[in-house]
Amino acid sequence: MTYTQLVEQIKKKQSYLCIGLDTDIQKIPAHLLNCDDPVFEFNKQIIDATHEYCVAYKPNTAFYESLGTTGWLSLEKTIQYLNKIFPSHFTIADAKRGDIGNTSQLYARAFFETLEFDSVTVAPYMGEDSVKPFLEFKNKWAIILGVTSNAGAKDFQFTKSWDENESEHFFPLFHKTLRRCSQWGTKENIMFVAGATKAEMFKEIREIIPDHFLLVPGVGAQGGSLKDVSTYGMNDNCGLLVNSSRQIIYAGNGKDFALHAKAEAEKVQKEMSVYLKKI
Repeated sequence: MTYTQLVEQIKKKQSYLCIGLDTDIQKIPAHLLNCDDPVFEFNKQIIDATHEYCVAYKPNTAFYESLGTTGWLSLEKTIQYLNKIFPSHFTIADAKRGDIGNTSQLYARAFFETLEFDSVTVAPYMGEDSVKPFLEFKNKWAIILGVTSNAGAKDFQFTKSWDENESEHFFPLFHKTLRRCSQWGTKENIMFVAGATKAEMFKEIREIIPDHFLLVPGVGAQGGSLKDVSTYGMNDNCGLLVNSSRQIIYAGNGKDFALHAKAEAEKVQKEMSVYLKKI
């Protein structure tokens, strides 16, 4: 999916909601355990119920890998279903890959060619040659970890680092990450993860990367504010994909769980439409 196509979908749906398919077999409704593939059946019903209110879906691969081959098959069936039935939705493999060049090439092939995701999350710690292979695929995206929403983000991301481009000051390391990584590609193939629980940082982030899309976890169950993220993080083309996982997919736990997910997704979309009217 191209940058233009993604912006068009956001404007059309008046939504920048990404739904995280963090499907835990220990949390899905009990009646689904009688299905041949409980994880895929859960995902399918969530997708069918929420697709009109969101523009993206993001399976976190850990929830599937933890189940071995059966989980991987559930992931494959989920992305195949999305690509066939809802091809206008942006798909994110939340895998946080990133390794030496030849290994990253294989990770990129796995998610872009074999599974046919639109994007994959990437950890940039090993540098440019670990990220560049993900940028060699047309209309595919690397979503690079910039500043994350977890408590441990402070251990490295906020430590002061000398930046040769700003010779008079020390800056948080995540500034350098955003600045350097944005030079490896363009706004057409690089997004950055920016955690909603660090909403006060969005002004700084936009000073460094004003035009790139930001994937924003942490809204909902993690306590991040959609209003704050939208106020400080939105650019002229929206430039945001705000992810919500548990708040939506586990909104209900009975046979009508998908209806509860639909109601929660609709509520988020309606709030988003208000903020979109301001750009």
